[in-house]
Amino acid sequence: MVQYPLNLRTTLGGDSERNPSWRGGYLSTMVAIVTAPDNEAMQRRVAGALTAAGLATGDRVALLVAPSAGLLATVLGSLRRGIIPVVLDPALPAAERAELLADCQPALVVDDEATLGRLLAGREVDLAPVPLGRPMHYTSGTTGRRKGVWSGVLDSDAARALFDEEIALWDFAGDDRHLVFSPLYHSAPLRFAMCTLLRGGTVILPGRFDPSAMLDVIARHRPTTAFCVPTQLRRIFAAADAGPGLPPLTDFRLLAHAGEPCPYPLKQRVVDAFPPGSVYEFYGSTEGQFTACSEAEWSTRPGSVGRARPGRTLRVDSDGVIWCRVPAHARFSYWGDPVKTAAAWRGDEFTVGDVGRLDSDGYLYLDGRRDDLVITGGVNVYPREVELVLAECPGVEEVAVFGVDDERWGQRLCAAVVGSASAEHLDGYGRERLTPARRPKDYYVVSDLPRTGTGKIRRLDLPGFLGLAPPA
Repeated sequence: MVQYPLNLRTTLGGDSERNPSWRGGYLSTMVAIVTAPDNEAMQRRVAGALTAAGLATGDRVALLVAPSAGLLATVLGSLRRGIIPVVLDPALPAAERAELLADCQPALVVDDEATLGRLLAGREVDLAPVPLGRPMHYTSGTTGRRKGVWSGVLDSDAARALFDEEIALWDFAGDDRHLVFSPLYHSAPLRFAMCTLLRGGTVILPGRFDPSAMLDVIARHRPTTAFCVPTQLRRIFAAADAGPGLPPLTDFRLLAHAGEPCPYPLKQRVVDAFPPGSVYEFYGSTEGQFTACSEAEWSTRPGSVGRARPGRTLRVDSDGVIWCRVPAHARFSYWGDPVKTAAAWRGDEFTVGDVGRLDSDGYLYLDGRRDDLVITGGVNVYPREVELVLAECPGVEEVAVFGVDDERWGQRLCAAVVGSASAEHLDGYGRERLTPARRPKDYYVVSDLPRTGTGKIRRLDLPGFLGLAPPA
């Protein structure tokens, strides 16, 4: 790993050398550059240290440290010895940290730089060619108590199949420079970084997401791939509009986004800004991956999240719930919870409770999560379908629709909006475009919305956040 301060023009080849058309300001943020050969050696040392400490196949090591080359090496070095890393937010409140550690029962907890350093100083040992499993992550908790997603230890054939399908889908290669937008304790950011290193590429770790700093990082390091959520893209564009404009984006071959709905105006701006063919959306969850959608497919089917990934089959049942058939190497269970595991599976199909529809060509359109359903006046309303309409109202930057208990309606439909649009304007806009049951009865204009670490809106927290009900 090499660390560069962004104010060292000569070390980085600053914007005058590499990007003469971009006039970004210099920042003091530190950027970690993680190369595959260096990280491979670190992985071998970590694996040796874990073996020397007595950890064996199937044991768990809990990781609560900041993003770094050492964290990535520990995740990969563990997995390539059949030890499963449980990657947690190092900023967890004490009570939640204790609850999750008690739940996952790790053989080792790494929660400070000293412990991580001792792992990185181990004796090098041999590693499996590919990870022998997936990291264990806890679901984000946007719809209830967090659950550990456990895939166990895979045999060599299953491990190779799991690895090969991810490489084939995104075409990771040795010349990739992957920019990490989001915390590595979430599954997708970690998965993209891991695959880049395993294919010989380089990972760029810019630290905590800051849109202005990210513009500088893009200008200086010219990433070729990135994964992000739409909220981050919105903030990047806002920072560019308020300051130096966008840096050159011509090196990008893949910008993948997921995690929340991407409103049409934002998606169109992303497609226009990035190189042709580079923008992909996918639909998935901590539990597993469902679809992928190229920008060409999106342009002919706006609102779709694509068709089933290779090796997957999608089905929507009579209640609108989405089920995904997966190969054996992609199965999972909820750690220590056979009841919830059984509810998630029907044979070789699983669901995370999302609701949607398939068109005649197999393209999936999401309506929302079953848990987000608002029943108002006896009518089922999924917030997503209302949000997609209101997101196109002039002056709306973000919108989140939710229900509040109401004696008359059962639940009263409400909307929290970030932007310059007034409640009166939003009400008029909605009356022209939404049926009565799908019109929010109250609008709340706010400066920000409660979020998870990856930027997803914490919908269950909105009533308490707005003072409409006690916090969940």
